[in-house]
Amino acid sequence: MNEAKQKEYREYVKQVTPTHSLPAQMARAFLTGGAICALGQGILNGAASLGMDRETAGSVCSLTLVFLAVVLTGLNLYPSLVKWGGAGALVPITGFANSVAAPAIEYKKEGQVFGIGCKIFTIAGPVILYGIFVSWLLGLIYWCLTML
Repeated sequence: MNEAKQKEYREYVKQVTPTHSLPAQMARAFLTGGAICALGQGILNGAASLGMDRETAGSVCSLTLVFLAVVLTGLNLYPSLVKWGGAGALVPITGFANSVAAPAIEYKKEGQVFGIGCKIFTIAGPVILYGIFVSWLLGLIYWCLTML
């Protein structure tokens, strides 16, 4: 009897466990990330063709990509893009914008302060914290080495 239940359980697990194809996932990530990067390059080239210097064009490109990621997150389209494109949709600037906007949208019903204000950096907060800490630590190590 126990073996029959185990077999039934294994069959159930086999049915509900999603199957993934690594080559297909890699191809979708490549296409998604490539499309986002190509869009960014197009924005950068377009801004440069309008006479902007390299730094200003880069700022326009970054702001546009962040804006698009936040709008797509607000329209609940970015999660679908991440689900399909995987890591390719987590290109740093758009993925970071999504990670900040998603908790703010999710918790807005709890109010401006306790909802959005407290939860906006739920995901991005640790990234910012550890990024600042590691840069400080590396700066300290660099300073100590230059003192020798």
